[in-house]
Amino acid sequence: MASANGNNNKKRGGGLSSLAPREISVQKFSEARAAELESLHSIVSERLNKDFRSKRNQRRRTNAYTSQPSKRRNIKRQRSESLSIGQASSSHETKIPRRVKRRMELKGNPESGFSTTGDGTKRLRTHVWHAKRFSMTKLWGFHLPLGLHGRGRGSRDILNKSRQGVLVHDASYHIAVQLEGPEGSLLSILNMLLEPSPSSRSKEVFDSILTGLSYGNSMLYHVEPPVSQVISPVIYMWRPSQLPKRRDEEEVGDCVGNDGCLVSNGDHADSRKLWVWIHASSFSEGYASLKLACQKQMNETGVLVDCLSLEGQLAKLELFGTKASQLLQKILHPVTSSSENPPSVLIKCSMEKAEAKNVVDPYKEECIPSCAILPRFVIDPRLIPNNPCDDTTMSAEMTKTEPTESLEMLTTSTEAETFKCLWDANGELYPPEEENILCWEKHQSRMKSFCIDDTADEFPKISSKPRSSRSCPLLLLKHRKLGDTATGWSLILPLSWVKVFWNAFVSKGAQAIGQREKRWLSCDAGLPFFPSDFPDCKAYSSLTMSEGADLKEKAQRRPLAVRPFRIPIPPPWSSIHVTHCVKESSDQKLTSGGTSGVEIFSNGGNLFDGIVARTPDSLPTFLQTFTNRVETIQEDETKARGQIHKRSDNKLCLVRVLLHAFKEGSFEEGAVVCAPSLADLSLLKSGCSEGEEGGVTIPQSSVSSYFLEQPSGTWELNVPEDSHTKQSHRWPIGFVTTGFVRGSKKPTAAALCDAVLLGRLREEQWRGKDVKRRKKEIYVLVRNLRSCAYRLALATIVLEQQDASGDDVHCF
Repeated sequence: MASANGNNNKKRGGGLSSLAPREISVQKFSEARAAELESLHSIVSERLNKDFRSKRNQRRRTNAYTSQPSKRRNIKRQRSESLSIGQASSSHETKIPRRVKRRMELKGNPESGFSTTGDGTKRLRTHVWHAKRFSMTKLWGFHLPLGLHGRGRGSRDILNKSRQGVLVHDASYHIAVQLEGPEGSLLSILNMLLEPSPSSRSKEVFDSILTGLSYGNSMLYHVEPPVSQVISPVIYMWRPSQLPKRRDEEEVGDCVGNDGCLVSNGDHADSRKLWVWIHASSFSEGYASLKLACQKQMNETGVLVDCLSLEGQLAKLELFGTKASQLLQKILHPVTSSSENPPSVLIKCSMEKAEAKNVVDPYKEECIPSCAILPRFVIDPRLIPNNPCDDTTMSAEMTKTEPTESLEMLTTSTEAETFKCLWDANGELYPPEEENILCWEKHQSRMKSFCIDDTADEFPKISSKPRSSRSCPLLLLKHRKLGDTATGWSLILPLSWVKVFWNAFVSKGAQAIGQREKRWLSCDAGLPFFPSDFPDCKAYSSLTMSEGADLKEKAQRRPLAVRPFRIPIPPPWSSIHVTHCVKESSDQKLTSGGTSGVEIFSNGGNLFDGIVARTPDSLPTFLQTFTNRVETIQEDETKARGQIHKRSDNKLCLVRVLLHAFKEGSFEEGAVVCAPSLADLSLLKSGCSEGEEGGVTIPQSSVSSYFLEQPSGTWELNVPEDSHTKQSHRWPIGFVTTGFVRGSKKPTAAALCDAVLLGRLREEQWRGKDVKRRKKEIYVLVRNLRSCAYRLALATIVLEQQDASGDDVHCF
C-alpha cells in the first residue's frame, strides 16, 4: 500500500507540473485570452458608466503621507526660499516674505549682535529653542522665556531637579561694560559708585579680586553711595594682572594669562581692564552712570578712562544644581597644545579614563573657593565623542588634507590667534565651525572606517565668514556658596558660541528654566531676585507697575459679579510712615490733624522713598546723613553686629528678612507684615487659628478697604475710625516681596521691613526675659491681602546671619 500511494503521488505531482508551468508569459497569456478579457472589460465599463475612478468614500489612504500639513509647509518653504534667492539675484527686485526673512535671520549665527523684531525688541540666540517650549514675554527690550506653559505651577519638579540634576538658564540679557585705564583711576571710580566698595573689603578678598582670581558683588549707585539713588546689583571682575611668562617669549617680555591671553608686561603696569555686568532692566541707567563717573574722573585728574559697552559680543549661561560640576566635566575639555604642534590644528582628544580623570579634578567644588574665576580654552563640544571611553580620535591629518583651500583657511590659524581670549572681545573672536562642515567630516570619517569611498559626496558650501574656530575661550564663575544650597556656575563666552554650548548642555540632561523658575530657585536658596526684591531700584517700579496694569486689564474682562477687588501693586511702602507716627505718639493714638493717610508720590519714576540696608556699614552712613539720633539694640553683650538704628521721619530704612510660618500659613507676594502685640503672641502661641474664637482676624468688610485707591491712582492706608475696627487693626511694618514656593523643604518668604520698628518689636519681646531665653528671631504677623486672618511668623534679619564682612548684595 505504501508503494502504491507513493506511485500515485509521483504521478499526481508529475501531472500538475505538466499542466501548470513555473513561468508564464504575460503577453502570450493575454493573446490567448483576448476575447475573454475584452468581454470582461465591457461588462465592467457598462456597470461603471465608463468611469473607472474609485469613489471618494471607498478610497484608501495609501497616499496620505504626501499631503501632510508639515510636508506641505516644507514644500512651500523650499519653493519660496528658492524663489526669493532667484529673485534677489535677478535684476527685478521683489520683497522677500517676512516669514522667509525671519527664518533666514534666526537660522544664521553672526559673530556679534542680537537679531531684532520690527519694534526693535532683541531676541536671544536661543530664542527659537525657547519659543517652542516656553511662554515668551517682552521684558527690558528682550524676548525672554517667562516659564513653562501652564498656570505657573511646577515648582516641585524644578526644586527636585535642582537637588538631583542640573538646570540651565540663558542669561545673555546681562550686558557687560568695559572700563580701561590706569588701575588707580579705575579703583577711584569703583569706590565712587559701588557699595560695598572694593577698598572696604578685607585685604585677602581685595587682592583676590584685583588680581583677577575672583569677582565681586556690589550695588551700583549714581554718586556717593549709599545715600544716592541705587541702580542695580552688579558683578565686576578685573583682567588678570599676575600673568606667568611663556617659555618662548621670556626674552621679549610678553606673558600669557591663565586663559591663554597674550599680554605685554609693559601694558600691564600702565593700563588695566575691568568688566561690570549689569542687568538689562538697568543697563541704560548704569551705563550712563559709569560714563559720567569716567568723565568726572578725567575732569578731576586729567586721566582718560575708556568706557565701552560690550552688548552683543559676550553671553552668559548659568547652571544650577547638585550635578552642575559633573556636567561641566563632561562638556568642557581643554585644548592641550605644545610648542611643536600649532594649537589651531585639532590635537588628538582621546577620551580614555586616565585623561578623563585629569579633566575632572579642576571642577571639584571643595578645591575651588566661592566667587572664583576659572579661565578655560575648550574644544568645541560637538567634536567630543558621545562615549567617553571611546578611543576614536580626531587626528591632525583630517584638518591638513582637506579637498579645498577654503577649508584650510577655516581651520588654520597662527599661534598668536589661538591665545586670543575673551578680554579682547572688542577685537575679533571667531565664531564656531558651521554645522554642515562638521557633519560632512563625520560622514567622511565613518566612510573611511568602513573602507568605502564616496565619490559622489561633495564638499559642503561655506558661508561668507572670513574665519571660524573649533575651540572656544570662556570664563567659569563659581557662584557664592550659601548654606546647604548647591553651588552654581556661570559661563561667560562669545555670543556666537551660545547655541553650541546650549545644545550640548540640554542634550546631556540639563533642564532649561525661565524667569519664573529662576525666581523659585532664588527664594528656595534665600537669595534676593532682581528686580522683584529691590524696591529701591527704578527697575522694580517699572516692572511692578506693568504687572499691576496687566492684572487690572485682566480683571476688567471678567463679569462684575465675579470680579475680584483690587489690591495695591506695587505695595504702598509709604504707608509704613503712619505706623511710625502711631508708635512715636505717647498715647498710641492718631492725632486728628494729619495722619488720616499717607499718599505715595513718585520720585523720578521710583515709588519707594528710602533705602534698603544690605551692608552693615550702610545703616550708620544713612543715619549720619539724615538723622541726629541713633538708638542701638543688640542681641546681647557678646553680639554687637545686628544693630538696628532709629531713622528720620522723611525716609524709610528697610532691611531684608526671611519669614517662616510659626505653625501654619502660606505667605503670598504682596502680603502685609504687621506688628503684633503681646496679647496676640500669647493668643496665637496657645493654638488658636482661623475659625476659632479669639483668633487674630479683621472683619471681612475691612479686607478690601485696608488700603484705598485714590483718584490719582495712588494707594494710602485706611485708618479705622470705629472702635471695633480699631481693635482688630494691625499696623504695617513691611511687605512680602517673594512668597512661599511649593515643594520647598523649608518654606520661606522674603520680605522688607522697617529696621526701627523691628528693633522696637525685639525690645518689647525681649523685655523681662533672661539673655539665654532671648531668640534672635522676631515675631511678626503676616496677612495676605485677600485674607482676613493674621498668621504668626518668625522674621530673621538677613544681615544678622552674615559674618562680620558679610553683605546681602549677592542675588540671582
